[in-house]
Amino acid sequence: MNIKQNHSLKKYNTFNIEAKADYFVELSSEADVFSLINSDILKNNEILIIGGGCNILFVNDFKGLVVKVANKGIEKIKEDKENVYLRVAAGEDWDSFVKYCVNNNYYGAENLSLIPGCVGSCVVQNIGAYGVELKNVFYELTAYDIFSGDKTVFDKQKCEFGYRKSIFKNKTFSKYLIFSVVFKLSKKQNFVLDYGNIKQEIEKLSGSKLNVKILRDVVCKIRNSKLPDITQIGSAGSFFKNPFVSFDKFFEIKKKYPEIVAYKIKDNLYKLSAAWMVDKCGWKGKRFGDAGVYEKQALVIVNYGNATGKEIYNLSKEIQKSVFEKFNIQLQPEVIII
Repeated sequence: MNIKQNHSLKKYNTFNIEAKADYFVELSSEADVFSLINSDILKNNEILIIGGGCNILFVNDFKGLVVKVANKGIEKIKEDKENVYLRVAAGEDWDSFVKYCVNNNYYGAENLSLIPGCVGSCVVQNIGAYGVELKNVFYELTAYDIFSGDKTVFDKQKCEFGYRKSIFKNKTFSKYLIFSVVFKLSKKQNFVLDYGNIKQEIEKLSGSKLNVKILRDVVCKIRNSKLPDITQIGSAGSFFKNPFVSFDKFFEIKKKYPEIVAYKIKDNLYKLSAAWMVDKCGWKGKRFGDAGVYEKQALVIVNYGNATGKEIYNLSKEIQKSVFEKFNIQLQPEVIII
């Protein structure tokens, strides 16, 4: 374990924001975890635990210790006639794990293809795409209390998963270090095709019998068509959550804007498209120096080069303000702002 001082965080966040941490350490093993837990530097500093840095906006330098989980490994721990259980290190790249599942014909995670980040941080966020959330394939995880060293197993109920959140994002942020996650994948096809334009893209593949590899390719194609390549343009993906509203609120907006994009969740609950609202306010493609809104997806704020975290943050606040003024809806950031 090597603790670094005054360390740049630019390559550890996908916004490519230049920020520094007073202290920084990468943990690759349980031995590293316990070395850190027993160190004085942990006891005397504020802590921030990160994975792939794909859902973080650094507005300021971090005055404390940044801990990056960097362990690796995928292990089959058990299986039955219908399911396989895989233990995955929290530091594993999420999309590499999805690709592993697809290549082995393990079903359930394919709609979550090409989402950037590490396995542990994707659990924190309860990532979701095209009608599937991480919780749908989650079984349990092992985490360490970063202050006491206690080891705890969390099942799905204890994780308190919600829309783009979990207990680790809200109540216990940077208290628990997620070390490994067990996923429950199906051995049988049960594709989710009714969200977004997946079905339309599949229908274009005349003569091809649908399988999990084709579905992954379709999802990747759709994502690549509307989201920036984070190796070229700094971004954290969707910046805002889709808001949930009552039927009355939905109907109020629909009377004025019949083309509103929304999804009925149940009788008195609708999910509105935050991207549609941001676009309706005229933000798509707007650029202010190196901070801007991506030209192909209004929900994505980007760093075209040397934008600061404060510039990205200030742009997000202006977007929130305009959406509230137009629709009386307060958008909430999906990104964690540090």
